[in-house]
Amino acid sequence: MVKDISELDLNGVYTYADYLLWRFEERVELIKGKIFKMSPAPNTKHQRISSRLHVTFFNFLENKTCDVFSAPFDVRLYDSKKSQKANKEVFTVVQPDLCVICDREKIDEKGCIGAPDLIIEILSLGNSKKEMKLKYELYEESGVQEYWVVYPYEENLLKFVLNDKQKYELHQIFNTEDIATSFVFPQLEVNLEKVFAE
Repeated sequence: MVKDISELDLNGVYTYADYLLWRFEERVELIKGKIFKMSPAPNTKHQRISSRLHVTFFNFLENKTCDVFSAPFDVRLYDSKKSQKANKEVFTVVQPDLCVICDREKIDEKGCIGAPDLIIEILSLGNSKKEMKLKYELYEESGVQEYWVVYPYEENLLKFVLNDKQKYELHQIFNTEDIATSFVFPQLEVNLEKVFAE
């Protein structure tokens, strides 16, 4: 058990097996074997947006085969190079703000193993451009079909969808006056005026 993050080499490469032994207070994600410290606890605006999106998805998915989960919830993703070389060992563990998983085989008592169908990240003031670029590339490479990026202060939502070449395309930009729709769930409607309301 590792009880203090200072005991780790932040330039080292770690796996999910290592991650399970960490018992320190800081929340971290593991991206391609590298440790990334997460932003401090989300602020009230972030929490409101997350809660409202969660409720919207939960209500929409009721009596369907998909589940919505909110952070903290471990999503373990295979790395196309590292995981294959290491016989499927997991080098990436992220905690998206929200994710929707339709394949129940991917859900276990520890979280999700493999790509969710849809991921939502709500940006915090502490999110770095590097972190956002890494996650964009990571979700694209892992095969997350649809990726929403929510900008709380600008009150915008960007919807990215994988094309037939497995690359993200910006499908739509929504703002607070719009009803956001999903590619994976065409009947879902999200009233952004309510989501962003103070």
